[in-house]
Amino acid sequence: MAPDHRAGAAVQVDAASKVYPDGTDAVAPITLALEAGRTTALVGPSGCGKSTLLRMIAGLELPTGGDVRIDGEHPDAVQRRGELAVAFQDPSLLPWRSVAANIALARELARLGRDDARVTELIELVGLTGFAAMKPAALSGGMRQRAAIARALATEPRLLLLDEPFGAVDELTRQQLARELPALWQGGGTTTLLVTHSVAEAVRLADRVIVLSPRPARVLADIPTELPRPRNDVGPEAERFERAIVEALERGRAGGDATQTGG
Repeated sequence: MAPDHRAGAAVQVDAASKVYPDGTDAVAPITLALEAGRTTALVGPSGCGKSTLLRMIAGLELPTGGDVRIDGEHPDAVQRRGELAVAFQDPSLLPWRSVAANIALARELARLGRDDARVTELIELVGLTGFAAMKPAALSGGMRQRAAIARALATEPRLLLLDEPFGAVDELTRQQLARELPALWQGGGTTTLLVTHSVAEAVRLADRVIVLSPRPARVLADIPTELPRPRNDVGPEAERFERAIVEALERGRAGGDATQTGG
């Protein structure tokens, strides 16, 4: 039976590892299941292999060992149907295309057909009304990132992969984007995987935080964040989750590698 396009996708990472041709050991064998419709954050030190793991799930990197499946399929098959989308720290908008045309590009590449109404809806949802005809050079960094996330959502993906999506903007804009945009994918039941360096951002956005060790990445902790939504003002109740994440990161820095669950 074909998967339901409207439902979030389940992801299974089965002992997946990555060693680059130059000998760089980026990801140790990791086994991980991402529940359909939930938001998971990957947190770890710089260069630990977070982005490599995300790229393996996206099908942009092939594992050296192990396997990655999305609802039992290879990521390439899911991506060809437009059911998998990736947004990176660099918005990578085409400079000669307008905001609307950049957003529409995702549907073109997935051969899903033109949907002007969907593009207009997304422009409104990400707060770019009035800028549809503008080129990226005329936009602020935060506006370009909004357009990039709208593009990622244009195909109504079942799996959304976000690699430091707010990392290239100033702190005030980052906080605003982190506050306003997650409702776009969380409300639609999309399965989301977020790479972030920010512990507070991970707690604010995710249902679950996976803490990775220094390279090669291993799972140090798997922490469910049991907080009500929306989380615009999570306050002191988030502190115990943030402490658990920081403690796991410190264990990793000290050389500990025991996986722990819970906050």
